Amino acid sequence: MTSEGPDGRLRRYHAQVMAELLALSLIRDVPDFPLPGIMFKDVTPVLGSPEAFAEVCHLLAADAKAKGAEAIVGIESRGFIFGVPVALELGIPFVMARKLGKLPYDKISEEYALEYGTNTVEMHVDALHDGQKAYIVDDLLATGGTAAAAVRLIERLKGEVCGFGCLIELSFLQGRENLLGYPITALIEI
Repeated sequence: MTSEGPDGRLRRYHAQVMAELLALSLIRDVPDFPLPGIMFKDVTPVLGSPEAFAEVCHLLAADAKAKGAEAIVGIESRGFIFGVPVALELGIPFVMARKLGKLPYDKISEEYALEYGTNTVEMHVDALHDGQKAYIVDDLLATGGTAAAAVRLIERLKGEVCGFGCLIELSFLQGRENLLGYPITALIEI
């Protein structure tokens, strides 16, 4: 009989949860979107299933709660879709990390690199208070550029990033490399 350590038990538990996750059977591949050669992971069928959507939001809420979240930061735009129900379930504030020019009040900005250029995300200057623990939510972790920009925004506002949660992680893109030192929960790893 062999004894596996906590990491082995965690991997086994994650594999079991992933296998049972209803959303896994609903995500569809869309080839050549938005550019040729890209296999887009479409989560809209998950949103069309109240059971699958509720399951995903509940699991992310449980993870955020376990990490001590005091606010949920959703990354535009699908991070809003998953983040708002998580914040509501936990009874904590929801904060938007929006694309450039979308926020009406005083804001701070962070630029990040894309495969084909750069983009910018912004947050209101009063979105978080000093030391507030923020849990970042998005639908997908790819290269980690947007998530890393959200981390920088939170830290510039003197908040504390307690974790990052998403439905899907495209592990072959190594997005975790941009988020070293931050706990990441991906319900599905591809």
